[in-house]
Amino acid sequence: MAAVIVTGASQGIGACIAKRLAKDGWDVVINHYPSDSDKEKAIAVAEECRALGVKAECYAADVSKYADCEAMVKAVKEDFGSIDGLVNNAGITKDGLLARMKEEDYDAVIAVNQKSVYNMMKLVTSVMMKQRHGRIVNVSSVAGLYGNPGQVNYSASKAAIIGMTKTVAKEFGSRNITCNAVAPGLIRTPMTDVLSDELKAKMIEAVALRRYGEPEEIASVVSFLLSDDASYVTGQVIEISGGLSM
Repeated sequence: MAAVIVTGASQGIGACIAKRLAKDGWDVVINHYPSDSDKEKAIAVAEECRALGVKAECYAADVSKYADCEAMVKAVKEDFGSIDGLVNNAGITKDGLLARMKEEDYDAVIAVNQKSVYNMMKLVTSVMMKQRHGRIVNVSSVAGLYGNPGQVNYSASKAAIIGMTKTVAKEFGSRNITCNAVAPGLIRTPMTDVLSDELKAKMIEAVALRRYGEPEEIASVVSFLLSDDASYVTGQVIEISGGLSM
């Protein structure tokens, strides 16, 4: 079976993507941050994936660190035999207005959200080039398309991912490697659960469909982009926002 790596797959959108891909028949590599709580969550996701009849293993790695990514990719190649897909989903937020944002908060978000994508794509494309086949999907955000007050670091990281996606699509297209991105809007996750009811209501007013998106709706589009149905789709950014930008 084909194997796919999903970074940040212990919870939220990443976990949902991993389970959807397992349902599609992919063998799934569940990356999680090296902590006991994340490990426990990742193990639970892996068990759900295995129940669908595929191979699923957990790999602890801080994807903001190149050495961690290198060790993980090497182990995955040995354990699974091939790396056919990559979903760069890992991400964090450390919000604040620019005037008050600490340098370390800016750097941390760039490292986890954007540098991790460089790390993983650089390492995985070397495997995919030898196979002459591969599918990459990067998780960006509407913040990377339109900006968002209080998120200059997050918006910068997600905008960078869009540029990286298009560049990698051009560099590796001749090797039958596609690279696309999804840009979620207001999605029901642990990140949005902590928002005040007042802020949630205000944000939903800007959405044409007048509701949150669900993680499963992101996973469905990722599933398509990794499938053979999307074999002639590359360098694209698909906004999944319920009409937020209209």
